[in-house]
Amino acid sequence: MQLARILLLGWGLVALGPASAQGHAPREPAQAAPSFEQSLTQLLDPSFKVKSAAVDAIAAGGDERAPQALAALLSGRLFYRKSDRRVVYAERRTNGYRITDVLSGEPLGDVGRHHIKKTGINNKLRRQLRAAIAGLALDHVEPKVRLDAVRRMMSDPDPNLAPRLQARLDLEQDAAVREALEQTLAVTDLASPDAKVRLAAVGALRGNLEPVVRNRLSTLREQDEYPEIKSAATQALADIERKLTLYARAETLFFGLSLGSVLVLAAIGLAITFGVMGVINMAHGELIMLGAYTTYLVQQAMPNAGEYSLLVAIPAAFLVAGAFGVVIEQLVIRFLYGRPLETLLATFGVSLILQQLVRTTISAQNVAVENPVWMSGSLQINPALSLTYNRIYVILFTLLVFLGLLLILKRTTLGLQVRAVSQNRAMARAMGVRSARVDALTFGLGAGVAGVAGVALSQLTNVGPNMGQAYIIDAFMVVVFGGVGNLWGTLIGGLTLGVANKLLEPWAGAVLAKILVLVFIILFIQKRPRGLFPQRGRAAEA
Repeated sequence: MQLARILLLGWGLVALGPASAQGHAPREPAQAAPSFEQSLTQLLDPSFKVKSAAVDAIAAGGDERAPQALAALLSGRLFYRKSDRRVVYAERRTNGYRITDVLSGEPLGDVGRHHIKKTGINNKLRRQLRAAIAGLALDHVEPKVRLDAVRRMMSDPDPNLAPRLQARLDLEQDAAVREALEQTLAVTDLASPDAKVRLAAVGALRGNLEPVVRNRLSTLREQDEYPEIKSAATQALADIERKLTLYARAETLFFGLSLGSVLVLAAIGLAITFGVMGVINMAHGELIMLGAYTTYLVQQAMPNAGEYSLLVAIPAAFLVAGAFGVVIEQLVIRFLYGRPLETLLATFGVSLILQQLVRTTISAQNVAVENPVWMSGSLQINPALSLTYNRIYVILFTLLVFLGLLLILKRTTLGLQVRAVSQNRAMARAMGVRSARVDALTFGLGAGVAGVAGVALSQLTNVGPNMGQAYIIDAFMVVVFGGVGNLWGTLIGGLTLGVANKLLEPWAGAVLAKILVLVFIILFIQKRPRGLFPQRGRAAEA
């Protein structure tokens, strides 16, 4: 009986045991995703399988440091310090490496090459890293970041990334990014084994100006086995060539307008002094040079305000060059009115004095004038056309100077007196106009505008004691071609000569193009001695 009870109890425990264990045993918690720090440590593991899992975890973790870390691993800049296995970025130096902590961004100084070890990867891991980095960039919240990432992929298309690009395309809302994704997928499809896919890709890329597209289409035209695909590639390349020719002409026109703006800036002050006063001012180039050096000195005086120093230099250059102009008029020019050859010789001597003054007081060598950040770089219209910001600003600045000078001459008392003296000096004096004062202010105004031109030219060319000599002849050509003393003639003449020069340069060369322009001006003046827009008054009558 006792034995039966024991057996019955044992059977009950056996029957209830599994059910009890199943009903009351605690569940294992779900395994938490490794942190960025843990995944970073796993990259040091010698097993590439562990490294692969760590790359996936870093890419999926959403940490803002992930893109930089993965890019460093792909480029071979991810190391760890042997002493404490701390993961670092390493930049090569002469005697070792300069390291930075990955987690904190803290600089850790320079170490020898034996103190750190690179985190190794293989080809499979490289492909995984490229896909992970592309995925992070493609999923970025900013459309510009996504667009830049897609463009980088287009420049070096990887068929392994095609599924990832297609998945992004299905989700993308931004029109520019969608277009770039479609173009990148089409470039990838050019290498497809399916002839229909290749043919469709050629059609999608027709007219695309990216260099990689042109290269891939050229290869396809030469190597593809299907005549239909070769013909389609040939037509697509012809469309691209037509567009490239069109944008090359647009770029030439832009450079011509830029050169013309420089000529207008250099000549517009001379148009006032030469047209109104009849003075052949050979020191005009040196007044431009003084404006450029004023820009340099203002930058030296404002080392921590480089972005605003140019705005300060514009009025400063106008005042400095204008003051020199008034002094030159009072001491030299005033005694030589009516004798243009003597003014030529006298102002040539003044130009030599100003050059030597700059060499003595500042430097005999060229000086560096920095461009502000907002004038650096270029505006990328498309892969075939980019417009540099400094030239865009010079064109706009030229128009502003022209309009300002036009308003002064048309809307102010000084402008009225200048026009009166230029047309009939004796009558103006009889009406009470102080011609001597008008002459001084007019020469100072022309000199001040030359100084402002120097500010603009300092952003395009070297600043040195001889820089004015490069512009004086061109300035006289513009004034004579446009019409002596006529501002509109100076503007149109300068822009015309600048564009003509740039149109001739591709097939004639820079030197021959300038000679041809000079020959054209000589022949033109034979037919129209007073230029495009003749100015009435004593300068024209002389």
